[in-house]
Amino acid sequence: MGRIVILTGAGISAESGLGTFRDEGGLWAQHRIEDVATPEGYARNPALVHRFYNARRIQAAAAAPNAAHLALARLEAEHSDVVTIVTQNVDDLHRRAGSHHVLQMHGRLAGALCDICGHRWEAPPEMDEETPCPACHRAAARPDVVWFGEVPHYMDEIAALLAEARLFAAIGTSGQVYPAAAFVEEARAAGAETVEMSLEPTAVSHLFDDCLVGPATETVPRWVEGMLG
Repeated sequence: MGRIVILTGAGISAESGLGTFRDEGGLWAQHRIEDVATPEGYARNPALVHRFYNARRIQAAAAAPNAAHLALARLEAEHSDVVTIVTQNVDDLHRRAGSHHVLQMHGRLAGALCDICGHRWEAPPEMDEETPCPACHRAAARPDVVWFGEVPHYMDEIAALLAEARLFAAIGTSGQVYPAAAFVEEARAAGAETVEMSLEPTAVSHLFDDCLVGPATETVPRWVEGMLG
């Protein structure tokens, strides 16, 4: 068996109604990234950060996997190669679609993290600055997401996967956020075939062997059909 590594970004969940921080009028447009997505912002105003992520958690729970998520789950189930999804998204739509090999490098909206002892647990629908950690019992709960300035999860595992990949696909990513933006170069260096699927060309489109432009709900199912056909 070979290995297929698929990187997904906000663009794959946008058609499920989950906005990106580049969208106008969405949750991200109402706040500065420095205020709601950095450790410093959390230290300055934890109440604001909790309100922001409570709203995101509710929004994500109400969203449903779309045709792109479902197509990737089908690819994992039916292809002879091992398919692993590395996602920048903090929603759980890949898992709810049926994908099993999913690495959430930026954490999980559905998770909580103690800012003092590091304990992780399933987040309640809403948290605030008084939410206690079930392990150390101190009021230090934060969203279990990777903020700007923090190190993404699974980096060693992802590097090993890219080194073994025969095919690397990037779906719905901007090509502007590192370290994920460099994954295509790592995969190419290891000899992998590369394909990008995005709504429009990105800053790294020139690094891919093939680029499919259009909504993820159209390009991904069509690509999967070709892979399985």
